[in-house]
Amino acid sequence: MSFEDRNLTCQDCSSEFVFSADDQQYHADKGYTNEPKRCPSCRSARKSERGGGGGGGGYGRREMHPATCAECGKETEVPFLPRGDRPVYCSDCFSRQPSGGGGGDRY
Repeated sequence: MSFEDRNLTCQDCSSEFVFSADDQQYHADKGYTNEPKRCPSCRSARKSERGGGGGGGGYGRREMHPATCAECGKETEVPFLPRGDRPVYCSDCFSRQPSGGGGGDRY
């Protein structure tokens, strides 16, 4: 199926926004049948009002804790309290760890 950019009107602010061909393809691939009703700005604002959105459950934003990467020493933040008994890696160093091993936590 071929998609073309379409102009839609936001139900919240009444501004016109583009529902791009790429976005339409993504929606089709995910099986979404409704087109977006809000422009990206209003969608983002609505998400932040609901506590960050993504995944539901009403958990809001995670509390982040400072940590130092055991590999490179870079300061990072993780969504858990490091206990000190296992290494914690930044995302870059974690991605270089052998898969299935290491036993460290990342973020």
